[in-house]
Amino acid sequence: MTTGATVWLTGLPSAGKTTIAHELAGRLREEGWRVELLDGDEIREFLSAGLGFDRADRHTNVQRIGFVAELLARNGVTALVPVIAPYADSRDAVRARHEANGTPYVEVHVATPVEVCSVRDVKGLYAKQAAGELTGLTGVDDPYEEPAKPDLRIESQHQTVQESAAAVHALLTERGLA
Repeated sequence: MTTGATVWLTGLPSAGKTTIAHELAGRLREEGWRVELLDGDEIREFLSAGLGFDRADRHTNVQRIGFVAELLARNGVTALVPVIAPYADSRDAVRARHEANGTPYVEVHVATPVEVCSVRDVKGLYAKQAAGELTGLTGVDDPYEEPAKPDLRIESQHQTVQESAAAVHALLTERGLA
């Protein structure tokens, strides 16, 4: 039985969370680890369909994702979770669930500034918000509570995707999780 863990990558939209997670997943799989990537957009479509984007629904979404991640992790899978999770109390509840079950949990803050994210604008969200077509964009007109003490902080604007993934991998290795 291999040790599983949840690696939660939190940050603003277009911060690089999913890109880093995919790079890390490939590296871990090459090393023989069992890995699942729980993409926030896919979860919204299949597990949290019908939820909105108010605080209560965002909390519910994060708790659902956290439950699935912990379930996978305690069964020997490394669950990579690139999900915004804008509220500290929601992330804290997920960490507490993991701790209660003795399941390793690593929080990575992809701390890319909103100015950089808005230029990347992978999904066109910042452009839609600027044009008045979208409200409630995390980090712009809806809050994002940065983690006070993440296990790792990555400033993706200052390194390559490979370097960012390597930093997460190094932390996992240091903790005996990779």
